[in-house]
Amino acid sequence: MTGRDPQQSHRAATPLELLFDLTFVVAFGQAGDQLAHALAEAHTASGILAFVFAVAATCWAWINFSWFASAYDTDDWFYRLSTMVQMIGVVVFALGIPVFFTSLEHGGHVDNGVLVSGYVVMRVALIGQWLRAAAQDPEHRGTALRYALFVGVAQAGWVAVAMLSLDVVPFFLCAVVLFAVELLGPILAERHSSGSPWHPHHLAERYGLLAIITLGEGIFGTVAAVSVLVQEQGWSGEAVIVVIAGVGLTFGLWWTYFTMPSGRILARFRSRLFAWGYGHIAIYGSIVAVGAGLHVSAYVIEGNSSIGVVGAILAVAVPALLFSFTMFTLYTLLLRTFDPFHIALFAGTALLLIAAILLALAGVSLGVCLLVVTFSPAVVVVGYEILGRRHQADAMGRILNDGAS
Repeated sequence: MTGRDPQQSHRAATPLELLFDLTFVVAFGQAGDQLAHALAEAHTASGILAFVFAVAATCWAWINFSWFASAYDTDDWFYRLSTMVQMIGVVVFALGIPVFFTSLEHGGHVDNGVLVSGYVVMRVALIGQWLRAAAQDPEHRGTALRYALFVGVAQAGWVAVAMLSLDVVPFFLCAVVLFAVELLGPILAERHSSGSPWHPHHLAERYGLLAIITLGEGIFGTVAAVSVLVQEQGWSGEAVIVVIAGVGLTFGLWWTYFTMPSGRILARFRSRLFAWGYGHIAIYGSIVAVGAGLHVSAYVIEGNSSIGVVGAILAVAVPALLFSFTMFTLYTLLLRTFDPFHIALFAGTALLLIAAILLALAGVSLGVCLLVVTFSPAVVVVGYEILGRRHQADAMGRILNDGAS
């Protein structure tokens, strides 16, 4: 375990990494399903709070593994078995998400015991991997030991919080501190040592693959909504519109995401990994929330929700807006350039989402409102294909040629 070559050509995701990602389908699915239930039952505040925590923790577990794997994937028996242990931890974590949501909904102490148990399993395996790297890779020993130290300290903090059985406010105050420790760890480990030999194009591919997996929540939400419509009314124009809207929105988010030239920039400017990598937590969370919003639409159609069409559209439009805002922000941070054309694209996206909400308030049907939401990422897609592609090529030429850091 001496570190992979960060300049290796044609470095691609491995079958083991793809298998590992499947466990996160379960975790994202649990979080999205619980959010949909909470929103449909008008438990908005507790549902959103629990969702943000669960998705952030899920994404962070994935980031921890993926950054290590990019640098030290030996694919030997020890590495494979430790990855399996981490997969078990993810599944345990996912099983604790419903209990966590319920405890926030009912108030009193926050029940995060199962979540922490899953994290303990994951972290023991990960710390073992970092210590193995420290022992076998003298060049990056300092980096590996710093990673192991921060992971261990943060995990000890989560165990202490779980044992204290805190109420909501003190729990989230502690959570903010512990997440700060989690996020600070890799920054200090990378910047105050030789750094780990992660591969920029490999990480860009890994993040993109997880985005695709996460987009599956949108397809699931569409199927749930249409299934209810067909059961209630049979195949109708409304059902067809919901199919087009759900699939079209998911496809639009996919197209928008892959307009960002991540690998080439990270290969030249490795220090930009942190803003880009951490920012994806909001990207993945918003994608999962869009899928949950489509699932909320199913509850509204079925008559099992009191929030109505307006609430259902808000449940889809708000995370879609967050996705768009985060994408524009990450693009700007990654390329370190400002293009006024992006403001126009974001404004057009926001206007369409606002229009969908106003139409819902005016009593327009759910299917038509969802169709308007579907066109929101189309603003970015069309703008990129007509003008944005050329703008990006010019910006990339300047950035890669002048060597700005």
